[in-house]
Amino acid sequence: MTVLEFTKTTLKIEDGVATLIMNDPPVMNAMGGEMAGGLLAGINELQKPSHGVRCVILTGEGRGFCTGANLSSGAGSNTPDPEDRDAGAALETVYHPLLRKIRNLKVPLITAVNGPAAGVGMSFALMGDMILASKSAFFLQAFRRIGLVPDGGSTWLLPRLVGLARAKELSLLGERLPAEKALEWGLINRVYDDANLMPEANKLAKDLASGPTVSLGNIRSLYNRSFDRTYEEQLDAERWAQLTAGRSKDFGEGVAAFLQKRPADFKGE
Repeated sequence: MTVLEFTKTTLKIEDGVATLIMNDPPVMNAMGGEMAGGLLAGINELQKPSHGVRCVILTGEGRGFCTGANLSSGAGSNTPDPEDRDAGAALETVYHPLLRKIRNLKVPLITAVNGPAAGVGMSFALMGDMILASKSAFFLQAFRRIGLVPDGGSTWLLPRLVGLARAKELSLLGERLPAEKALEWGLINRVYDDANLMPEANKLAKDLASGPTVSLGNIRSLYNRSFDRTYEEQLDAERWAQLTAGRSKDFGEGVAAFLQKRPADFKGE
């Protein structure tokens, strides 16, 4: 196993699976510029071909996934003149580049939500292609509690995941959404006992990492961008994605395995 430390972030790589861990337990992994920079550095590292990463898990160290933005610095709220405040500046310079980097990953992403996922932490949790949660986890649109609006892409993600009515309910009321209710709403994929969350996340990650990487990456991209396209545009996107998938070595292996009635041995090529 390769273990690398970045600012308030730990990266572990083993057998094609990269586990990216938000690592600031005293504040339950509240997100600040330092951690965001560490996550960005970790993603840049795991994308190096030499690591052979074919699936990524994003989770938090300790009892929380991410409790939102770290407000200990004041986040600009202590600026004497309100006209000089810009609570959105860090979004543009820090968070948006990280969110775009995560969205554009070429391999499947699993988010393992091991505790509170609040504010922008909820946005990061919902970036997963497969969203797994422990029974003690909950999701919270905390922004209205401090006089701000949802960010981190949550106003785009939530209506598409649970519908407009529930998205507004979560954001306007700022109530906790327990993991099992989130599963019932279709917001997440699976819920596990706390002790089983990471073993199950690793099991799923290994399964995805043994799959056809080009195919899975294209599937991820097609769905991520489907809401931005018309039906005709999506048909065209599928056509060109099929071109790249069909040129992969894994496609040849998949067809051969099917004809020979044996399990496919995908190499991620």
